[in-house]
Amino acid sequence: MKSHFVSDLNADQTITSLFLVYAKEIRSTREGKPYLRMELGDRTGTIEARMWDRFEPAAGQINRDDFVQVRARVEMYRNKPQLSLEALRRAAPEEVDLADYLPHTKADVEKLYAELQQTAESLKNPWLRKLTSKILSEPAVAKRYKRAPAAKVMHHAYLGGLLEHVASLCGLCKAAAAHYPELDLDPLLAAAILHDVGKLDELCYERAIGYTTEGQLLGHIVMELDTVNRAMDAIEGFPDAWRTVVRHLLISHHGQYEFGSPKLPMIREALVFHYLDDLDSKLAAVRAALASGSGDPEWTEWSAALERRFLRLDEFLKARIGKEADRPSEASAAKAGPGQSK
Repeated sequence: MKSHFVSDLNADQTITSLFLVYAKEIRSTREGKPYLRMELGDRTGTIEARMWDRFEPAAGQINRDDFVQVRARVEMYRNKPQLSLEALRRAAPEEVDLADYLPHTKADVEKLYAELQQTAESLKNPWLRKLTSKILSEPAVAKRYKRAPAAKVMHHAYLGGLLEHVASLCGLCKAAAAHYPELDLDPLLAAAILHDVGKLDELCYERAIGYTTEGQLLGHIVMELDTVNRAMDAIEGFPDAWRTVVRHLLISHHGQYEFGSPKLPMIREALVFHYLDDLDSKLAAVRAALASGSGDPEWTEWSAALERRFLRLDEFLKARIGKEADRPSEASAAKAGPGQSK
């Protein structure tokens, strides 16, 4: 049973606990002495760990994605906690509860997926309805869609995160189409449902969230084009014009060449969808930064996803307004007069 989580670790603490191995390598000091460097983690985060002596027997039996038990001292290095390992062994399967290692959405994934299928069935365009419903009804797709994260780090980086992200996007698409009547809602919803389906295969998420070999080589945009092309091929009479539109929605959704889009959005709905996707992704990253207990009372830690820190607005206002309330007003100070008690 896991006794300490990464987010709870404090300097000068000695712990014995279980962790998942994210990375492992043998390095050498400047003097040429070998040491073991590992990245260990659980559902609350990751931490660097080093073992300086007698690490060879255990290290030879341990690989990435293994679970290990460590006895370690928590030390601070460059203002970040780090584990100095004193003992290390591979953990037995019966010692491990996978729920301790992979964060999970708090939403009901079965309910969200049923709602997503209803959204697909509600499309008025018969071709987009057939396409989205066909993909969502495939058992292998459904199983992974309910479990996949939306990313490794950037946003919705937890089990069920992709489904949560897509459900949120469907709501944004409906709101945008209601506000801008010139928009065609069906392509927007089809884009929401299909735009990250390649991540089902790009990412691996059984023990830790990472990339498959195919994911690293191809990326989710290429992978989902294959998936969606096969589905369109299987629908008799699927129009070439809609095939082109769907493919453009997928390859342009990152919005800019430097962000991995082979083409810029050149259809009105493609442009709107890109911004909705970007908004939902970025707000999720802000939410994660604000939810983290790291940082100081008013500011979060640095968000690598958004390259900034965020002000905890409620804490800032509470502190500042409280100070202003305690300070005498100018009127009361003037009434007290010089030399009088205030």
